[in-house]
Amino acid sequence: MKLTTRSEYALLALLFLSRHDKEEPVSGEIIAQEQGIPPKFLQQILLALKRAHYIRSAKGQRGGYLLAKKPHEITIAEIVRLLDGALAPTESVSKYFYEATPVEREEKLLDVFRDIRDYVAKKLEETTLADVK
Repeated sequence: MKLTTRSEYALLALLFLSRHDKEEPVSGEIIAQEQGIPPKFLQQILLALKRAHYIRSAKGQRGGYLLAKKPHEITIAEIVRLLDGALAPTESVSKYFYEATPVEREEKLLDVFRDIRDYVAKKLEETTLADVK
């Protein structure tokens, strides 16, 4: 598993929102500026997070974004899977994104990759935004 810039920025944006007053929306411009995220790229990420119901938006002069769930309800694994796909080091050991790969010919090698997948998945599934904010 390798995080893309897209999932890294999504995590930064979600952490930023989790640290702010839940009643006051935060504009995308402020999130971009404070977290060093290119604004246009951030808008695409925020749209994906909104469609997946992790954030909600408020329109108007005091509009912006708020978490749609509590920080302890959002795991790192959910966000990474949403934006990057599999947590497994190769698709042939992925539980949710399986695809055949050449390494499948070697069962003992697959066992190593399954162990890595299980460790990474367990750690990310047990870690919420609340744990890292």
